Amino acid sequence: MNPIEGIHHITLITGDAPGNVDFYARVLGLRLVKKTVNQDDPGVYHLFYADENGSPGTEMTFFEYPGARRGRAGGGMVHTLISRVGSAQALDFWADRLTAEGIGSDRDGDRLRFADPEGLGHELQVDAGAELLSAEHPQIPPEHAIGGLIGVRAYSLDPEHSGKLLTDVLGATPTGTSAYELRGDERAATITVEDL
Repeated sequence: MNPIEGIHHITLITGDAPGNVDFYARVLGLRLVKKTVNQDDPGVYHLFYADENGSPGTEMTFFEYPGARRGRAGGGMVHTLISRVGSAQALDFWADRLTAEGIGSDRDGDRLRFADPEGLGHELQVDAGAELLSAEHPQIPPEHAIGGLIGVRAYSLDPEHSGKLLTDVLGATPTGTSAYELRGDERAATITVEDL
């Protein structure tokens, strides 16, 4: 069995495609790579965000269900996406940019936490020295750009069982009591399983 080498992309739901594009493309500076429809339900938009090349590990996709109620993360659900930035100065830049947009954030050392307008948690983490896979944006200096997904936090009703799935089926390596690493040739991603 070949282990999974990282996170290719994350797929989520939005109730507001225009607001979603505004936040992820304009505010966060991700590239809207493609707007298409859900192949299983052609009446549903499917939005793709990534770096300039659509590189694996940078992609987020959203299905739009207009007017969908704001979600609440439960067992088996990802509640926070963790992305890399290149420096502590990048965190300063993002804290200022988010504040200017009316979005609250919380700085904790080499991490900055905030939520999108629909409540999905985000965390920017300094990963100095890593290659940033980023999109070009006129208001975001390249050295401060968001540079790809490096992890997720998820809730579990049975963290021990989830850990066995991650190690025995997906080939992840435990890195702590609730953290598991998927490592490819050049990149790693961490999945943290939290008790609900």
